[in-house]
Amino acid sequence: MEIMTFKKMEHGMHVLKKAILLLSLTVVTLASCTPSNVDKTRSEAFKQYETIIRWSQWDAAVDFLSPDYLVEHPITRLDMDRLRLFKVTSYTLRSAAILDEGMTARQVVEIKMFNTHQAVERTIMDEQEWRYDEERQRWLLHSGLPDPTRRY
Repeated sequence: MEIMTFKKMEHGMHVLKKAILLLSLTVVTLASCTPSNVDKTRSEAFKQYETIIRWSQWDAAVDFLSPDYLVEHPITRLDMDRLRLFKVTSYTLRSAAILDEGMTARQVVEIKMFNTHQAVERTIMDEQEWRYDEERQRWLLHSGLPDPTRRY
């Protein structure tokens, strides 16, 4: 049986301290990689909005608009009637950026829309600005619904 000398104990403690420090750093790193509630709800909101747009459910899409945006840019009956003329045939994310420490997101989406009265397909680029509303704990669109009058 070997008797532990002070030097061996000191070396063992030093190795143990390094292992604890490495373990602590690993835990902190993994914790920072876990998606926050804001990130999770952003992903869910974008997926729900995309589904609603793909199915051309224009009235449901209005629910994603920020009340502040709607005060400044009210949606008219003409706007909604115009949107109802279109069926979405494609929704493709072209670019995305997360800003303001994860509280704002901008994305550009290419949307192909088929006009049911004119039998013509249009392609528009929808520039979306989303902001997380802490009070409502949800993401809201601050850039309006897709505009079929804008061409690409």
